[in-house]
Amino acid sequence: MSAAPGRSQASAHRSPQGEAGPMTRLSIVMPVLDEADTLAARLQALAPLRARGAELLVVDGGSGDGTADIARAHADRVLRAPRGRATQLNAGACAATGDVLLFLHADTQLPPESDWLIAQALAAGRAWGRFDVRIEGRHALLPMVAALMNLRSRWSGIATGDQALFVRRRVFESLGGFAPLPLMEDIDLSRRLKHIGPPACLREPVTTSGRRWDRHGFWRTVLLMWRLRAAFALGADAHALARRYGYTARAPAAVAVLAKAPVPGLAKTRLIPALGAAGAARAQRAFALRTIGTARAAGTGPVTLWCAPGAGHRFFRALRRRHGVEAVDQSEGDIGQRMAAAMRAHFARAPRTPLLIVGTDCPVLTADHLQQAADALHTQDAVLIPAEDGGYVLIGLRRPLPAVFSGVDWSTPQVLAQTRERLRAAGASWQELTTLWDVDEPADWARWKKGAGEFTQCVE
Repeated sequence: MSAAPGRSQASAHRSPQGEAGPMTRLSIVMPVLDEADTLAARLQALAPLRARGAELLVVDGGSGDGTADIARAHADRVLRAPRGRATQLNAGACAATGDVLLFLHADTQLPPESDWLIAQALAAGRAWGRFDVRIEGRHALLPMVAALMNLRSRWSGIATGDQALFVRRRVFESLGGFAPLPLMEDIDLSRRLKHIGPPACLREPVTTSGRRWDRHGFWRTVLLMWRLRAAFALGADAHALARRYGYTARAPAAVAVLAKAPVPGLAKTRLIPALGAAGAARAQRAFALRTIGTARAAGTGPVTLWCAPGAGHRFFRALRRRHGVEAVDQSEGDIGQRMAAAMRAHFARAPRTPLLIVGTDCPVLTADHLQQAADALHTQDAVLIPAEDGGYVLIGLRRPLPAVFSGVDWSTPQVLAQTRERLRAAGASWQELTTLWDVDEPADWARWKKGAGEFTQCVE
């Protein structure tokens, strides 16, 4: 991790003439994947912005060519997130400290005074915006493509990622960030931002690489982009489009999070001897926030919050507003009956989409764990992440398997073994991932606090 000499945590942006602009902290979020050949030059070009107070976060999606090492020499923070532009952008936004977010592709270069231009646009009352784009490449018609992109964006109010979209952080968060889509995440976000207000369309261009047109052929690339945009505009599912046109997409899976409201005396009761009733409730709140942040960062699919005592509690209403997650009431009964109800509701609505069910007691659960579980359901009927206490912290299902929730001695060390028996009796195939641990007892809390720094990630 490095920092530009003389950087301050916040500074007034300055125009080319030295005039001080509005006080805003700009966070630049750049998703990368195997960009080692050109990344150093792209990041070095951002040094003047960092010297004026901008923060640069690079989010790597699992590069194998040394991209992350190069980024560490030039960025304020280098993060790791599951592969996928939406997932990586959300992870960067979650970790950013600025009140303005700028989403920048690794092959795009900003104009020198972009921070000042953004500050001016926001000071004029806009909540979000984008730059015009200029495309560098071999084909003579690329300037025409760029001109049409800019014209279409002005007419439609829709921005693409190539145009370096920027937005006030509070607005981005109020909309729940980028949707977990394998492509068209920028179009989807623009549509939602339009309901807040029209974009600031800055005429100073960013310069983006024409490598996709050069590599895949000019007309082939143009026609593919038109087909994708038209199909998406007509309501086609982004995951289906990704599969149809050969885009690399992670395995999809919806996530059901079973959570209790942080009510003193009712939440994390086994921690009360160590933390007190209010402290245990605060722990429950933090774990719930962390789990939702993990589920959203994984980006495997829609997240539904199953709420106890009910979705009307103010904590769940706030989560619904801030994170855009669906919140519904948990059913009555033991934990098995409640998980079975979540399973039935999901497969009645989306019979072809696998489901991951988690609680909020495992703060060491990461986005990578969720993605591994979703991947496992490509070939298995079920997936389990065992818990050290003999239960499990996650169960995933590719199809309804109600028997796995019936007749289990919940909250005992026999849960995992009995679940295996029921999977075997149902003729289901399953995979078990790395064993994790829950925070239930004061000893678990002490273990968590001792190693919390190792597992820190954004949750709010």
